[in-house]
Amino acid sequence: MFIRKKKVQLTKGKSIVLGLLLVVCVYLSDLYLQYMQNDRSLDLALKFALSWHTEKFLLGTGVLLMLALFIISILGSYWGGLSLYLVSVFLLGIATYLKMKYRMEPVYPDDLKMVTQWSLLKDMGGTPLFVLGALLIVLAVFFALWRFILSFQLGQKIQILRFAGLLLSGFALFYAGNFNQSGNLLKKAYDRSALWIPYSQKMNYYNVGFVGGFLFNLNVPAMDQPADYSKETMTDIVADYQKKAASYNDTLTSGEDTPNIVFVMSESFSDGTRLKGFTIDGDPLTPYREVAQQTYSGQMLSPGYGGGTANIEFEALTSFGMELFNPQLTTPYTQLLTNFKSFPSIVSLLAERGYETTAIHPYNTSMYKRQDVYNVLGFDQFISQETIDYDDTLENNPYISDASAYQQVLDQLDSTTPQFIHLVTMQTHMPYSGKYDTLDFATTPANTSMENYYQDVHYAAIALQNFLAQLETSDQRTLVVFWGDHLPSIYSDAIQAANETANLHLTEFLFFDSQGQLVDSDDHNVTTSPFYFASELMQQAGLKETGFYAFLQALQEKMPAFESNMYYTGTTFASEYPFDADAEKLYETYKLIQYDTVSGKQYATALDFFKDGKE
Repeated sequence: MFIRKKKVQLTKGKSIVLGLLLVVCVYLSDLYLQYMQNDRSLDLALKFALSWHTEKFLLGTGVLLMLALFIISILGSYWGGLSLYLVSVFLLGIATYLKMKYRMEPVYPDDLKMVTQWSLLKDMGGTPLFVLGALLIVLAVFFALWRFILSFQLGQKIQILRFAGLLLSGFALFYAGNFNQSGNLLKKAYDRSALWIPYSQKMNYYNVGFVGGFLFNLNVPAMDQPADYSKETMTDIVADYQKKAASYNDTLTSGEDTPNIVFVMSESFSDGTRLKGFTIDGDPLTPYREVAQQTYSGQMLSPGYGGGTANIEFEALTSFGMELFNPQLTTPYTQLLTNFKSFPSIVSLLAERGYETTAIHPYNTSMYKRQDVYNVLGFDQFISQETIDYDDTLENNPYISDASAYQQVLDQLDSTTPQFIHLVTMQTHMPYSGKYDTLDFATTPANTSMENYYQDVHYAAIALQNFLAQLETSDQRTLVVFWGDHLPSIYSDAIQAANETANLHLTEFLFFDSQGQLVDSDDHNVTTSPFYFASELMQQAGLKETGFYAFLQALQEKMPAFESNMYYTGTTFASEYPFDADAEKLYETYKLIQYDTVSGKQYATALDFFKDGKE
């Protein structure tokens, strides 16, 4: 069967008109992205494009023009390619607006991997917007495919132009994709007027534009190599802290060193009564406080607000901090860990000590590539919403309840083998409006989402209290580390402005020992970071520590809690840490250890730094 070539008369005048139309569409699409990024402020978008940052805006428009040309060339259809490009940019703008609204963060390149998470996208955007987006995608894809099939009927001259456009745009996009490589001319063009703000990606995108910020977050090493990194340096660090760990371990008198250990990362669990700008009628966390006031507890400094669950989880399981990474590495689970076959963590450590290791997350397995990541970290099994035995929900809440998740944990603990269980709950996940018919915690001013959220965390607090009470009835010793991953994204701009930055990143945490043997059970005002949890637990519970955990304890004494642009000094938070010589040395050592593990030669891993301490 032969395909008859379709003769297309592409006159000079028509070519100019189509070219100008493409440029105008791309220019307006770039303006639209600025508009959505700036909370739908046309004034700010126009000032960025026409006054404040014109050069950077035009550079971004040029990149988008190459993207549009690439799609058109691939499809061999001007109208098919332009339609697909415009629909894609429209949906990208919506995603940018929603992420800035709920998480105060722009869309990163790695976020595009979430496009297949239909249920999460529906929850974030709402059903009407989700349906509209899905309909637009289907129509654009079908139209593009139809035009692509017809493109094989085009004549030879058009095919030559198509191939030339594909080569030009493909090379340009490939070059732009290497934005962070040394000597990149596009990066140099941005550098002429750009002020990069890596510690705040929100401000970074505002300053250089959506396209510039997006390019800045492409393809960079997890960390830059510290100046004094070497095998000799790492060998000395390992030897020093392994000796300290061995000395500490020799002082332990406890006969049992394999109690069950349960990590519970509670979705959006936080204390709204600490925030200014509104009031709550009653205290949703009363059941939680009844437990917390009896054990080691306080506040945890979260690197995220309104989201970033996997990053807090990464810190808690690996004991490595987000603050030390290059700012472009925004999600270690998807950008880093999947490159490893194994990675040191409390999971792998306890597995070596004879524990059975189980991850429980009553949601799907593909979020943040958890199925793959949990294998890398050393989990024996992953129980998700598809395999969990208990799937009850509360009222109109679509997510599996905390009480059900805790019942799954209790079943898992019924074993003669010591258990390490890591539970990531879902009950208190957004959206909140309409979850519950009866709301016991009214807010002033009234806010339905906030009132549903406080009802949610109240039920979560009750479930936790009941779970811990059940553990106390068992003859087995069980240790629990419980924490909220981040605050929910329900607070207005006015409420956020009324509170210091750190207050929007402080959640609740507690350690619990079913036999009441924690060292500092009377300390209820601790401020810490999640990467200290594992080393703190070993110390509080009187368990053997590793050389790495011995180091973390030394670091914690000097720097009790820190995340990017938030450093706890022991009494207050500062945007920069007031280093003395000892703190500076420990901080630089932490960077060396983390670099060696994630980007270096893994000298410390080979020397068993992350295993039980030894001489």
